Amino acid sequence: MEHEEHPVGKASVRPEAMFYYHGMRIQADMTGEDLLTMIWDALGDDRLTTSEATDRLEHLFGYRCPDDLAKTLAKLRRAGRVKGQVSVERGGWIWWADEECRSQEARAWP
Repeated sequence: MEHEEHPVGKASVRPEAMFYYHGMRIQADMTGEDLLTMIWDALGDDRLTTSEATDRLEHLFGYRCPDDLAKTLAKLRRAGRVKGQVSVERGGWIWWADEECRSQEARAWP
């Protein structure tokens, strides 16, 4: 089965797994591993607010998390897949993925 690699990030998607909702591309059968890879690519080496991470996911991949991205990031933080902390200066949570987070295999998470 061929995958189309996104030109900006490393995440790849199968063309037959895509559909559109209000003009936004959605992957119908996205796995937790797919989403984790996209989030890691979107965060890059930066520390982003939840809003910035949401915007970057949409810009890079045309993807908006079906539930609140903050909930997904919180689950990933508890699983050790991303890091996060409250930033008074930036007015909310900031998120990043360092080598420790990325050293674990990207595997499905609840």
